[in-house]
Amino acid sequence: MTDFAAVRRKLWAVALIVGFFLLWEALCLALDVSDLVLPRPSQVFATLFARLPILWPHILQTLMTTMIGFVGGVVIGVAIGALIGVSKVAYDTAYPLLIGFSSIPKVAVVPIFVLWFGSGTVPAVLTSLVICFFPIVVNVATGLATTEPELEDVLKALGASKADILWNVGLPRVTPFFFAALKVSITYAFVGTVLAETVASNRGVGNVMMSASSNFDVPLVFAGLFVLAGLGVALYVAFSLIERRVTGWASRRDDFAAA
Repeated sequence: MTDFAAVRRKLWAVALIVGFFLLWEALCLALDVSDLVLPRPSQVFATLFARLPILWPHILQTLMTTMIGFVGGVVIGVAIGALIGVSKVAYDTAYPLLIGFSSIPKVAVVPIFVLWFGSGTVPAVLTSLVICFFPIVVNVATGLATTEPELEDVLKALGASKADILWNVGLPRVTPFFFAALKVSITYAFVGTVLAETVASNRGVGNVMMSASSNFDVPLVFAGLFVLAGLGVALYVAFSLIERRVTGWASRRDDFAAA
């Protein structure tokens, strides 16, 4: 019964998504909306399939740049988050700096990266990195902070070192927070990459969208948006599947979810 309910819920979700695009198509036709304002989904998909051979290298470029920046952001975020989570001095010192840096609009740092490294892939990688590492830091530090002080005292009384407590207790506690941060950060990484590509690159989906908008090719702009959305959803699903295998004990059970 539980499996049937889960399948039914997923079918409803697919039906609602398809219905959204059908409603979009019907409203554009009924209201005679111009392609320059809002193209129909059928036009967007037709443009995407027709120009896929041209778009494919740019898609690979954006995906590669995003993944490099994302991996760098994860490594840095885990390191800083672990340091903040186990050290009160590091927390008091680094947290205000991180919050201040996160509050800066990332579009403002792209020209600085261009000034330092020139236009191309490097500014896009760095923008992707700096925009995605903050959720990793916060979630890792929060996961480590959830370790009960009483449990730490017991382990210390049994002779465990801080490293032992971190490895045997802290890391298992932080894994659900870590995967939650991964699913958020990968979408941020795409935002950073596309942002830099529209400003300081001659390759990538962001650059294609910028060129298309200057030529009033709105269906191509939306095709780029659909590609980015598809990549983001695909990576989100991939991390969700890995999360389910690694931290299944912390996942919400379907029989407690609303139908």
